[in-house]
Amino acid sequence: MKIALGVSYQGTVYHGWQAQAGLRTVQSTLEEAVAKVADQTVSLVCAGRTDKGVHALGQVVHFDATAKRSQSAWLLGINSYLPEDIRIDWVQQELADHFHARFSAVARRYCYVIYNRPLASALWNEHTTHCYWPLNETRMQGAANYLVGEHDFSAFRAVDCQSNSAVRYIHELKVTRYQDYIVIDVKANAFLHHMVRNIVGLLMIIGSGKQEMIWAKEVLLLKDRSKAAVTMKPNGLYLLEVFYPESFAVPKIKNPFLWWLYGD
Repeated sequence: MKIALGVSYQGTVYHGWQAQAGLRTVQSTLEEAVAKVADQTVSLVCAGRTDKGVHALGQVVHFDATAKRSQSAWLLGINSYLPEDIRIDWVQQELADHFHARFSAVARRYCYVIYNRPLASALWNEHTTHCYWPLNETRMQGAANYLVGEHDFSAFRAVDCQSNSAVRYIHELKVTRYQDYIVIDVKANAFLHHMVRNIVGLLMIIGSGKQEMIWAKEVLLLKDRSKAAVTMKPNGLYLLEVFYPESFAVPKIKNPFLWWLYGD
């Protein structure tokens, strides 16, 4: 039986999603908890492999198991074996055999949160990236508009990115200020390694006034990672949502964090 899980986690103490020998990762921690409830070894497949320090509010994973449990037994049972910084938010059982958490997804949505004040926060330093110089969100949005659509994002991929193609389609890229927080919200069909964090680095330089808005287009067309900005820290990055065809009936839950952030 194929089972899907909605997962949220705080990535601060984990070496990313993917299991790695000798390192604490989200995947290995979650697989241990699921295996205890399933009473068998399980292998989890995720919608998006997040890096070290990156958080998730809408990660989706699937696994195959022969064990039969009620949805509440899976949900409560798995959570009882998890640390407080990882949680299962929903369980969907008896999915179609062809459902795949990664390959069935048609889009993903991330946000990056910048705390834009002269002094860093004592509370939010693991959940936002601090920027002490003023940022102009209008300039950042003007630059972001050049990146919307289908492009070769070679300038925004990590050097060790393993994707065969750098072409991606950005559906939306919005920059919004909420008092002292600037939120960069991006939805695309898929993302390259470090793509969001590299885009954020470029937008912050433009927002500071060090480059003009057209620089975003110039960097994009150069397709050269060395001509772009630095990779921003992971602690401000969140995997918010994964989108699937409605036929799979994958649940969607409004996360309280999004209400606090966006006020809707």
